[in-house]
Amino acid sequence: MTGFRAGFVAVVGRPNVGKSTLINRIVGEKISIVTSKPQTTRHRILAIRTTPDAQIVFVDTPGLHRKADKAMNRMMNRTAASAIADADAVLFVLEADRFTAEDSDVLKRLRGGRRPVVAVLNKVDRIHPKERLLEHIAALDGRGDFAAIVPISAKSGDNVDALLAALPAHLPESPPLFPEDTATDRSAEFRAAEIVREKLTVFLRDELPYGVTVEVERYEREDDGIAISAIVWVERDSQKGIVVGRQGSMLKQVGRAARLDLKRIVGVPVHLELWVKVKDNWADSEADLLRLGYESP
Repeated sequence: MTGFRAGFVAVVGRPNVGKSTLINRIVGEKISIVTSKPQTTRHRILAIRTTPDAQIVFVDTPGLHRKADKAMNRMMNRTAASAIADADAVLFVLEADRFTAEDSDVLKRLRGGRRPVVAVLNKVDRIHPKERLLEHIAALDGRGDFAAIVPISAKSGDNVDALLAALPAHLPESPPLFPEDTATDRSAEFRAAEIVREKLTVFLRDELPYGVTVEVERYEREDDGIAISAIVWVERDSQKGIVVGRQGSMLKQVGRAARLDLKRIVGVPVHLELWVKVKDNWADSEADLLRLGYESP
C-alpha cells in the first residue's frame, strides 16, 4: 500500500484533562470509560481509527501523577511512560484555559524525545471571549518545541477533524497494523469490567474508595443475550458497605446502569450479576494488581 501510513500515537497528560473523551470522539464509540474523577483511566487501551490513507493507533494512557504512593499509581505512571517511549508521535492533552504544575511535569517527560509532540488544547468551549484563545496558544508555544498546537473541544467535536488531519504526516509509511474493522485491542470482558467500574465511580462520587476494581469471572453468550458475572474488589470491610449500600440499593443501582450501557454497546440483552469482595490492600500489592489485569511495563 504505497503512501499508506500507520503508527502509534500516545495520548498523554495529567489526570482529568479529557484524554478518554477525545479517544471516544475520534473512534466514534465508547472505548475508554469517562467520569469527572481523576484516575478513571488505569490501563493502556488502544483505540484504532482507519481511513483510506492511514491507520492511527491511539494509545489511551493513565494520567501521569505527581504522587505515586501506592503500587497501582506507580504502575499507572510506568504504563504511561512506556506508551510514550514506544509511540511514533505523542498527543499532549491539556486544558486550554490553564497550565498547572502537573502539566509542567508531563512536559518535562516529553522534552528531548525523538518523537514529535502535538499539543492539544482541550475544552476551548470554556474560553470566553474567543480572542483569549490566541493568548493561551502563544503562552504554550513558548513552553516547548511542538510539532503543532491544535485547539479542540473533545466534548463537542470542535476542530477534532483538523487534529486528525495533522497526524498522519508524523507516522511512518506502513501497511495497516490491525484489520481495518478493529476498534480496540481490548476484550469484551475487559470492557464490561470497565463499564461497571465507571458506574461505581459515577454513583458513589466522593464516597468512592479508590481501592475499587472489577474482575469479570464469566462472560457467555446465551440464547437470549449475554450473561456476565463480576466481582467488585475493595480493600476494606467498610468500603464493602459503601459499595453495597443499604439493603443492596447502591449495588442494584450500579448494576442496572451498567447493564443498560452494556446492552447499548453489544446490541443484545445483558444479564449482569455483581458481588462485592474484600482483598486487603490490593491496590498496593503488585502481585494482586497483575492478577487483576493491571500492567507493569
